[in-house]
Amino acid sequence: MITVAVDAMGGDLAPNATVQGAVDAIRETGGDLKVMLVGKQDAIEQELASIGTTSNIEIRHAGEVIGMEESASAMVKTKKESSIVKGLEFHREGETDAFLSAGNTGAVMAASTLLLGRVKGVQRPTIGTFLPHVSGVTLLIDAGANVNSKPSHLMQFGVMGSIYFQLVTGNAAPRVGLVSVGEEEGKGDELTKEAHALLKTAPVNFIGNIEGRDLLRGTVDVAVCDGFVGNTVLKFAESVPSLLKAKFRQEADKSFFRKLWIGMISGTLRNVMKDWDYQEHGGVPLLGVNGVSIIGHGSSTPLAIKNMILRAKEMAERNINARIAESLGSLEQGEERS
Repeated sequence: MITVAVDAMGGDLAPNATVQGAVDAIRETGGDLKVMLVGKQDAIEQELASIGTTSNIEIRHAGEVIGMEESASAMVKTKKESSIVKGLEFHREGETDAFLSAGNTGAVMAASTLLLGRVKGVQRPTIGTFLPHVSGVTLLIDAGANVNSKPSHLMQFGVMGSIYFQLVTGNAAPRVGLVSVGEEEGKGDELTKEAHALLKTAPVNFIGNIEGRDLLRGTVDVAVCDGFVGNTVLKFAESVPSLLKAKFRQEADKSFFRKLWIGMISGTLRNVMKDWDYQEHGGVPLLGVNGVSIIGHGSSTPLAIKNMILRAKEMAERNINARIAESLGSLEQGEERS
């Protein structure tokens, strides 16, 4: 049975959302899952009492909480009794198979790297996020973990992203593209040009440079960039649903017939917007750390927490880290032979 540690105090809606999400995940898996809720014991127990179940749930007390606006690196060192630090320690010691938090993203990344360490061969851990396109999703990687990257980092992001995409979708050979200002091999700054040369020799299905417009066209399955570009794209993408909703409301207010027409297609519109909903994808994994660490949106609802837990369970079962180490190890051996 897989055991997932959950930062019960992480996120704007905690502990209500985290506890409810944990219960929902256990119910959906038919009990084939155990959740360790890490945080303030009295608050967790109060939430469980209102739900009326404690099946497959263990509580571990952690008296401190790292706030969303607190300095990540400083808090990891000073708040050693926080739910983030304690949860990751339980994971490091083998008491759980994975950890997740919707709390302070910087703190989760810093603590995960510090406490779990990196997978052998990984220079920089990275995070990716899914963007919808006309026929599926594209994994954008790095989505903000590293704002100053080297060419070798981008190459490794491509390898790790390709492996993760394979595990999530079943696609045996995902197309990997490098985000640049032009499709031609010689386009881009020095970072992009050097990364392009490295990706050509990496154990991935590299198709070359792509442009920003390709992200929503489905041209590639994995789009590689540094965290500065990736986070900018991500924040722009997160603004799209609210813009579309506002535009539809404006159209509906113009006349009764337009309001009636939009009401008739509201079901279709909801299905389209669902592809943009972060709750459906849960959180994103911090790839490259020696464990399973899932990072969620600060406003994660019970649905988002549930899907984060299911994603963590899936990654633990499929042992993604072993595949990352194998791929990067084979790359290093090839460099040594050459």
